[in-house]
Amino acid sequence: MDNQQMSTRQLKVARELQKALAEIIRSKGMAHTGGAMVTVSEVRISPDLSVAKVFVSIFPSAKAQEVMEILQSNIKVYRGELGRIVAKQLRIVPELIFLLDSSLDYAQHIEDLLKK
Repeated sequence: MDNQQMSTRQLKVARELQKALAEIIRSKGMAHTGGAMVTVSEVRISPDLSVAKVFVSIFPSAKAQEVMEILQSNIKVYRGELGRIVAKQLRIVPELIFLLDSSLDYAQHIEDLLKK
């Protein structure tokens, strides 16, 4: 589902979730993510606002698998904190699904190819 298919409400909610989750992850610190930098690059939310796909980019990408496991194992914590932040805007806090955004790796790969 791309942005053209998302309603205005979905886009607003997705932006709010993206900001809130970025802040929650940043507040935990890099020690929490094994020394890797985690960026919430995009959030896509289902039409009924019950499921949020959270795309994260991880630097260095060599730590991606480790960090994804950390994020997955802390979903309840993130969802709880998110609930406190968005409680006034949303009736239900969406389920979170963390997905790796590999667009940075892809861009780096293209850049490497162009240098050859």
